[in-house]
Amino acid sequence: MTSYSTEPATLDGTQAVIDIAQQAIAPVALETGHVYAVRGPGGTTITVDLVDKYRTAPARKTGTTTVRDSDSFLAYWTKHHDDGTEIYADTETLTITAVLDAHEADSPRFGQHRLNLALRRTDTWDQWLRNDGRFLDQETFASFLEDHRGDLLQPDSATMLEVAQSIQGATKCTFQSGHRLQSGERQLAYVEETTAKAGAKGTLTIPEVFTIGLVPFEGAAGYKLTALFKYRISRDGSLSLGYKLDKPADTLRTAFADVRQQVVGAVTSPVLNGTPA
Repeated sequence: MTSYSTEPATLDGTQAVIDIAQQAIAPVALETGHVYAVRGPGGTTITVDLVDKYRTAPARKTGTTTVRDSDSFLAYWTKHHDDGTEIYADTETLTITAVLDAHEADSPRFGQHRLNLALRRTDTWDQWLRNDGRFLDQETFASFLEDHRGDLLQPDSATMLEVAQSIQGATKCTFQSGHRLQSGERQLAYVEETTAKAGAKGTLTIPEVFTIGLVPFEGAAGYKLTALFKYRISRDGSLSLGYKLDKPADTLRTAFADVRQQVVGAVTSPVLNGTPA
């Protein structure tokens, strides 16, 4: 007697045969010699783009190049721009981006070839900003002035080094008071603590303000900044020193605006305020 299975029929084996048959179908050329449609598992369609892989050169320029100064930006722009190139300057991120293959008035383009000027802040700028508004002990502050004597403009570096040496020489003292002189300087009174001079009184004079010269961005110009000399005498008579820079963020924006203007003066593409899509 012939027996028959009561299990429900499945299509697992049938689908496998279908998949194999579909994969055996010859590829369909969508763009002769370049783009093909191939049957995949489950009846899916896979598009295979052979444009760049089998060409002697890419079909078009793509990618984003990042440079760090305006001269490099202009050199790359000069080599690759055309009449449709657009440039965007973003004051928030301090970047300038060129879309070298931007849309033309009557012809859309890919916008995939870009040039990005990402300015890098100098180490010296970061070091001065790192201590801006902080109070440091006498030794640390004096060492900072000595290490950055090349940035000191007014009073000059020689005068500021004398100040630094005076600060270092008064580390074994108890500071009692401070007042402003007619010259605008600050005079701090102290009492010596060392064994040989215990009880001897003295003064430490520091400028109320000083001027420094900093280069905010690598490869860019330098700018003057004014700093307010600050001090603090604690209850135990210890002295802390610091400075407060006058609007460093404005100086940074001015430096970026000058870089932007350098680009504007050298390119034929429009420089727009914002960021590209």
